[in-house]
Amino acid sequence: MAFSFLTNGCFLLVMAVFTAYPWVHAGDADILSDFLLPKNSTFIDGSFFTFTGLRTVLEMDVPPTFTVSKASMTQFPALEGLSVSYALLQYPAGSVNPPHTHPRSAELLLVIDGSLEVGFVDTTNKLYTQTLQVADMFVFPKGLVHYQYNADAQNSATAISAFGSANAGTVSMPGSLFNTSIDDGILAESFKTDVATIQKIKAGFAPKA
Repeated sequence: MAFSFLTNGCFLLVMAVFTAYPWVHAGDADILSDFLLPKNSTFIDGSFFTFTGLRTVLEMDVPPTFTVSKASMTQFPALEGLSVSYALLQYPAGSVNPPHTHPRSAELLLVIDGSLEVGFVDTTNKLYTQTLQVADMFVFPKGLVHYQYNADAQNSATAISAFGSANAGTVSMPGSLFNTSIDDGILAESFKTDVATIQKIKAGFAPKA
C-alpha cells in the first residue's frame, strides 16, 4: 500500500519543506508575538499545538465522493497567524476536484496514494497539466483556477496539500456560478447559451430529495 510513504523519512522531509521559510511569508500578515492564544485562555500546553483530526480519516476507506479534510485554523486554532495549513484530499475512482481557486495562498500538492491528473490556467488562459504518481508534487499558484482528476476507473487516490495561509479559502467555480443567485439571463449571456441550458445546469446543484 502506498500509504507506507507516510511513515518513511522522505515524507517527513517533504513535510519539513512544506513549512519552511518561503511559506511563512506567503499569505497572512505577520503577528507581533510567537503565536496567538485563544481568547480568555488561562493555560495551554503541547496539546494546543497538536492536531489529531486526520488520524481516523486515513484509517477509514476512501469515501464514495471526492472529500477534503482540512487542518486550517478553524479546525486547528493554533495555526492562526502562522501562515500555514494542510488539507487531506481523497479521490474515489474516476472522481474530480472541480475547478476552483484559493484567494489567499498557493497550494503545494503531494500525492501519497494512486495517481492524479492536475492542471491550472494562468491569466493568459494557458493551461498547464501534469500526471502525478506517488511522491510527486505539483504547485498551483495563488489565486489561479486549478483542478485535480483521478482518471483511474478502478483505484482511488489520496493527496495532501500545504498552504501558505492559515485560512487559504476556496472558491469553487461551478458552485460560485451555478449554485448562487446570479441571474439566469446574465449567466446565459456570459456563456453564450440560453436560459434553459443554465437552468438545467443549476438543477444539478439542487439539494437531493
